[in-house]
Amino acid sequence: MNEIQIRSVDLSKAQDVRDLIDLLDLYASGPSGRGYGLDERVRQSLPELLAKQAHYRGWLAYRNDEALGLVNAFLGVSSFRAKLLLNIHDICVHPKAQHQGIGRALLEHVEQAALREACCKITLEVLEGNKPAIGAYLKAGFKPYQLDPKMGQAMFFEKYIGTNKE
Repeated sequence: MNEIQIRSVDLSKAQDVRDLIDLLDLYASGPSGRGYGLDERVRQSLPELLAKQAHYRGWLAYRNDEALGLVNAFLGVSSFRAKLLLNIHDICVHPKAQHQGIGRALLEHVEQAALREACCKITLEVLEGNKPAIGAYLKAGFKPYQLDPKMGQAMFFEKYIGTNKE
């Protein structure tokens, strides 16, 4: 059976935690990540931190009981619409399983989950050099974000604060 199965991450299950961390580590290590894996502190503390977040939503994609895809997402609020939104923070597919429909299946699953939660939209960020992901997002119906074309497209910024410089 080569069918893709997608299910919610259950952070109380050791196997789900291992699958989440392993896939996230692969993503972080790759060209769309930062080029190196998760440090041990993150590997140990992230599952508990996610479990404490009521707005966390996560899904794992499996084929033949092997974890091949992950989405980490968080509920937020569209203040202009006074409705929930779902932000995809991480989406990754194991390198050996890319271009096999797993990312598409995850995006479709996330959309259905967002609809069930009455979200008005799904948001995500992507590096402009990640052309395959951009193509997949456009094919799935995502568009660059802008309110007024004269003001241009939205840009994503970050600023590390406190003692956290990474």
